[in-house]
Amino acid sequence: MKRFKSLALAALATAVMSSGAFAADWSKVRVGTEGAYKPFNYIDSNGELQGFDVEIAKAICTEMKAECSFVAQDWDGIIPALLAKKYDVIIASMSITEERKKKVDFSNKYYNTPAKFVAKKGSDMSDTSPAAMKGKTIGAQSSTTHSSYLEDNYKDSTVKLYATQDEANADLAAGRLDAVLADSVVILAWLGGDGSCCEHIGESHNDPKWFGLGAGMAVRKGEDELKDKLNAALAVILENGTYKKINDKYFPFSVY
Repeated sequence: MKRFKSLALAALATAVMSSGAFAADWSKVRVGTEGAYKPFNYIDSNGELQGFDVEIAKAICTEMKAECSFVAQDWDGIIPALLAKKYDVIIASMSITEERKKKVDFSNKYYNTPAKFVAKKGSDMSDTSPAAMKGKTIGAQSSTTHSSYLEDNYKDSTVKLYATQDEANADLAAGRLDAVLADSVVILAWLGGDGSCCEHIGESHNDPKWFGLGAGMAVRKGEDELKDKLNAALAVILENGTYKKINDKYFPFSVY
């Protein structure tokens, strides 16, 4: 009889757990971000994470009435670390792409900016088509939509990949690259500072096949409650002016 009782209790416990009774209440949320993608996320002189992504995350946590903590993670390992439960959500300018959706679920977009090429001033490079850039050496950050786009479309160019955007920018400034492909807003911030040597060239690139549908917040598959809470909070800050206040602090135009 005890054996049957034990089996019944085990079955009941499984059913309760499956029903979500012990699901996280999301009063505490760990946010993963890169910390090397200025102005969206970066580490300041005090060693603190700052940037548009970070402030959006804080505003969303406020609306969720959740206590936020942040984890800096190298880009190449940012999805594996989420899946390993190092944090609960990625808010790090991650484009919503079909390839990434095989591994994680995404919130609605929270911004959308196109990619552009950058080259040294006076380079006379205006046509950035694959044919025109044949034989050129082009840089991009690895494991990004930009690197995938180059590898898929610029077969006759040499594509060099870097762990961070800053490293690619440095090689362009040093003359080791002919061009860099990056998010137009990220690279704009660099052009206005250390990248005064360089300028945008050519047209914008935003084909959803490679660049996705904007930047979203990534959660583990099946974390629907967290995703719904993130979407609801995002809708509130878009409506009440909080999003615009953060946007205007970083950009003279809307990135949404």
